[in-house]
Amino acid sequence: MTTDLHALVDEVAALRDDLLGAEAARTMAIERVHPRHRASATNLVHYLELRRHDLRDLQRRLLLASVSALSRPEPHVLAAVDGLLGTLRRLAGQHPGPEAADRPPVPLGTGRALIDANASALLGRPPAGRDVRIMVTLPSEATNDAELVDRLVGRGMDLARVNCAHDDAASWLRMIHHVEQAAAAHGRPVRVAMDLAGPKLRTGPLEPGPQVQRIAPDRDEQGRVVRPALVWLTADDTPADPPEEATHTLPVVGGGWVRRRRRGDEIEVVDTRDARRRLSVVHADIGGCLAEQQETTYYESGLTLRCGDDATTVGDLPGLARALVLHAGDTLVLTRDLTPAPLPAPDQPARIGCTLPQAFVDTAAGDAVWFDDGKIGGVVEQVTANEITVQITHARIGGSKLKAEKGINLPDTDLQVPALTDKDLADIGFVADHAHIVNASFVNHADDVARLLSRLAELGAADTGIVLKIETLTAFENLPELLLTALQVERVGVMIARGDLAVEVGFERLAEVQEEILWLCEAAHVPVVWATQVLDTMARTGRPSRAEVTDAAMGERAECVMLNKGPYIAEAVTALADILARMNEHQDKRRPTLRRLRAWDRAR
Repeated sequence: MTTDLHALVDEVAALRDDLLGAEAARTMAIERVHPRHRASATNLVHYLELRRHDLRDLQRRLLLASVSALSRPEPHVLAAVDGLLGTLRRLAGQHPGPEAADRPPVPLGTGRALIDANASALLGRPPAGRDVRIMVTLPSEATNDAELVDRLVGRGMDLARVNCAHDDAASWLRMIHHVEQAAAAHGRPVRVAMDLAGPKLRTGPLEPGPQVQRIAPDRDEQGRVVRPALVWLTADDTPADPPEEATHTLPVVGGGWVRRRRRGDEIEVVDTRDARRRLSVVHADIGGCLAEQQETTYYESGLTLRCGDDATTVGDLPGLARALVLHAGDTLVLTRDLTPAPLPAPDQPARIGCTLPQAFVDTAAGDAVWFDDGKIGGVVEQVTANEITVQITHARIGGSKLKAEKGINLPDTDLQVPALTDKDLADIGFVADHAHIVNASFVNHADDVARLLSRLAELGAADTGIVLKIETLTAFENLPELLLTALQVERVGVMIARGDLAVEVGFERLAEVQEEILWLCEAAHVPVVWATQVLDTMARTGRPSRAEVTDAAMGERAECVMLNKGPYIAEAVTALADILARMNEHQDKRRPTLRRLRAWDRAR
């Protein structure tokens, strides 16, 4: 055993030398970070060097020697190695060594405090009873619905997320005003984080279908009408908002016709299928009339509506949204031209636009392509200046629909586009004036982070917190450099944007990748936001799936969990707060707290 101990001493001492060598090699990068984060940056460099070694055999031999292995070194790497080395030397009868007198950059037991302090500086202090904050994406309805925002704050929202990819500055301002009002009413601080849209790749437009609108009553399982359709008929040139009970709106030509309608009027129409239908007016006012419809009717622009001898026509209806139907083996051509694309003729490849011109420069044959959050996949066959030809390899049996404005992921392509678009550069001014945090989308390289920091400094907003959204394979692979650059400012965080990231790295690899991000951020003492599809089913339907409850509980290892929008988002906030509070008693990030369990007291 003595020989084994001496060998272990030599191996761990050599490992320690490697850590210090890595620190010396990165001295300039460490010195550039904010003074608050110097020790954390040094610890990050130590951790990167530690994980460049395969420690599995060392761990096994340490356990056989009854010595604690390096199982949780992330928050204090050098201190953990020094502690292990001192223990081994004492067991081997050696002097503890000169390094025993050195103070590591992050002493044992202080790493967790650094993460907590950094999280509070960026995200605000956590509420009583749970260590993890809750961030909620505000829907567009929050612009005019102060009660919704108040419910979210009352149920436990700690940060409100406003997405600059949607709505406009006037809407954002009203949302933030509602957040401030609700926070004051509930006597608790709520911070605002705003997402920059970034250079998101999306599919271009498709030619719309015919201007047809299908209006149908609600039916039960036997096909019987349980609720008639309530159609709001209003002038196409001066439309009035529908009453709350209306289920559909139909524009008609000429305000005089709708103003002549009275309660009890019967309106006749022959729809696109030559089916005769009747509507009964149940309410009328100066803005229009509300009519009850008992049968399914297909309306199109120009269709005649008749009430006795008084007739008009249906106004302009939006064309039906169309979709390409793609099967494995099909060819899809992405075009630089964003003119609305027609549906393909028989035996012709489908075509659709791609919104990012740089894709036609950087993409190469053999690169993988995924559409619509990974629902459809393919491989690039050919690239020209204006077209990317894709062979579809993954689609549902029977075909998958691809619509306009759906995301495109190119995980094998290093797109040479800056993370900040012209729109982002314009939006940062608003963010700097009104938000506590800017969430930076699609940061892939250290230069992207440096450009963001420079822009904030130009605006006199260098104290604005930044959160790096890790949503591409390139960003994941460059995360150490992204962190070392971001640590040049005081308030920094990372968001694991698991939706795009899963498509980029592959769903089978997502669990591994998100663990590695958590480890690296813990080594840098950088707080993490656990994001995308947390309690998504509950937010949309009111009931969670079993799998997503477990996923929500896993979010306790981060410093913040983000919920997306949905009709039951307030209920999802309540559920998440309860799950996190329960897990808080059992787990401190990835360390079990070993709280006394009472569940099996009767077994005594």
